[in-house]
Amino acid sequence: MSGNQDLARLMREKAEAIAATVVELKDINEAFAYALDICEKKEACQLLISGCEEKLSDNAEALCEMKQKKIIAAPNLSDKEYDAFAKLCEERGIACVREGLRKHLAGIDIGFTHVTMGIAETGTCVVSSNSEELRLASMISEFHVAVLPKSKIVATSYDAEATLNELMGTGKPHYTAFISGPSRTADIERVLSLGVHGPLELHLILVEG
Repeated sequence: MSGNQDLARLMREKAEAIAATVVELKDINEAFAYALDICEKKEACQLLISGCEEKLSDNAEALCEMKQKKIIAAPNLSDKEYDAFAKLCEERGIACVREGLRKHLAGIDIGFTHVTMGIAETGTCVVSSNSEELRLASMISEFHVAVLPKSKIVATSYDAEATLNELMGTGKPHYTAFISGPSRTADIERVLSLGVHGPLELHLILVEG
């Protein structure tokens, strides 16, 4: 068995141990199909709004009348990938966006992102970017679908050091997230809750290459 396969197996084992859903697919096109399938199966994010019966401003009325539509945010796809994915989303009646995510803070169903690097020993996804849009996609979506090539998995955090130094050594503001499983907290009466500070579910897709 190759080194990549060994690391992929460990990455899967550790990620599943912290409540991530892990699947192995051939390529990005299969990842698109997977994301669309889970988006169709989930309920759309709901805006909880009261007071719509009152006299409101035009903007407030528009918000009350807004029909909820499922949204997938995919900010770090290449132009070619985004065009293909957006077309597939449109065919299924799902909105696909890559920018302006602050306008959708009340509800993004799926955040679809490429992963910069995986750390096998902890099942951690490293998502690095100088774009706020990418950070929001991995943070405010109900489900996060993260695509990681097996060739970008390293064994330990020590093995990730050189890459991280390169990514963050540009002298420019940078967003780098270390994502291990879905969002979780136990700060209220020590009761573990998922999805309070981030996605309810993390779907990690390991692809060849």
